[in-house]
Amino acid sequence: MTSQTREAILKEAKEENVRFLRLMFTDIDGVIKNVEVPISQLEKVMDNEMAFDGSSIDGFVEIDESDMKLHPDLDTWLIFPWELNGDNGKIARFICDVYIPEGEPFQGDPRSNLKRVLKEMEAHGFTEFNLGPEPEFFLFKLDENGRPSHTLNDQGGYFDLAPTELAENCRRDIVLELEHLGFDIEASHHENAPGQHEIDWKYASAVEACDNIQTFKLIVKTVARKHGLHATFMPKPFEGISGSGMHFNMSLFNEEGNVFFDPKSEDGLSTVAYQFIAGLLNHAKAYTAICNPIVNSYKRLTPGFEAPVYVAWSGTNRSPLVRVPSSRGNSTRVELRSVDPTANPYLALAVLLKAGLDGIEKAKTAPSPINQNIYDMSQMERMENNIGTLPKSLKEAIDQLKENETMIDALGQHIFDRFIAAKETDWANYAMSVSQWETDRYFELY
Repeated sequence: MTSQTREAILKEAKEENVRFLRLMFTDIDGVIKNVEVPISQLEKVMDNEMAFDGSSIDGFVEIDESDMKLHPDLDTWLIFPWELNGDNGKIARFICDVYIPEGEPFQGDPRSNLKRVLKEMEAHGFTEFNLGPEPEFFLFKLDENGRPSHTLNDQGGYFDLAPTELAENCRRDIVLELEHLGFDIEASHHENAPGQHEIDWKYASAVEACDNIQTFKLIVKTVARKHGLHATFMPKPFEGISGSGMHFNMSLFNEEGNVFFDPKSEDGLSTVAYQFIAGLLNHAKAYTAICNPIVNSYKRLTPGFEAPVYVAWSGTNRSPLVRVPSSRGNSTRVELRSVDPTANPYLALAVLLKAGLDGIEKAKTAPSPINQNIYDMSQMERMENNIGTLPKSLKEAIDQLKENETMIDALGQHIFDRFIAAKETDWANYAMSVSQWETDRYFELY
């Protein structure tokens, strides 16, 4: 992230003919929100004087306490690469933290909440927490009315090339747009399922990495529509195929470097790394509600489709929940494989960091790694190896979260209360719905 000054932003806005400014923030559901203002308001925005009605945002506040202010993070200043229709003017954005009128961070703001947990991390003597995400998405064709259809754009498979993979041009344009915005793209390829894609970029520090995820989603959807396609980050749009995940590659640093790395140990992993892994495993069932926050998430978390369902860890083995890639030195990292792209990245990273810190603070001992394919193990073998399973439904995950004080603390009471209320409503509505499967199965039989 480039450090920006007020003067440099004013100068660039004039030189690049920026006409409108989007003030972006993220609600509890992980949905990007924005207030758009003319560029004439830029100085007012940078003075932290832009107010909005917080009661209109799901999970924020009630109508009698609705006044909120947006504090832009100047380092997130970005000019989008597209021009306004019929005009040479451009649109820029800031990502903002949400504040209450008294000048304090709003307790329901996911970005500010992550910063709060990062301060707890610093109190433990750590200086930086890095994240490298691996988000996947599907591309569907738009119909003649410009609405998303249920027709996949291609029937390609893992690493397929054109002409099988018809979305290659779209994905290439997404990469070019992202690079123009400063993303350091590391890989771009077709994923395992038809119509499924993945683009990976270089890791960043915690808040910046989450900002990048939100920017990435916006760019993917925008470019896809220009190609007559609809991009969805829904975890499992179709049965019988692999779903979309967003693996989180995490590393923790102090002033001396990567604390997960120990050159003197046999496998290059430090005691802190093992403790962090233990924390991730101990709290896995509770943070699943945050990392997999919608009903559809649990259609992906099923055996046989590469998504992890078993609470265990390993190195090269990709069937457990946690994997430690082979890179060492400052590249030593812990990969959590359960997260899906509907997760609010700020909330997900907050609970995962808190879980890892809890393992470190309590000097937890990680179990032995599982180096065989867990999907091939019998239930008895899994029991003998103390391998638990992730929640099988959003309802089960919510119940686990409600019993875990460490994860509640990671969210803060305001976010926790609103999150639980929203997800319990989702589950109740889902439980009352009649699916096509039920109609097909029972309508004629009974």
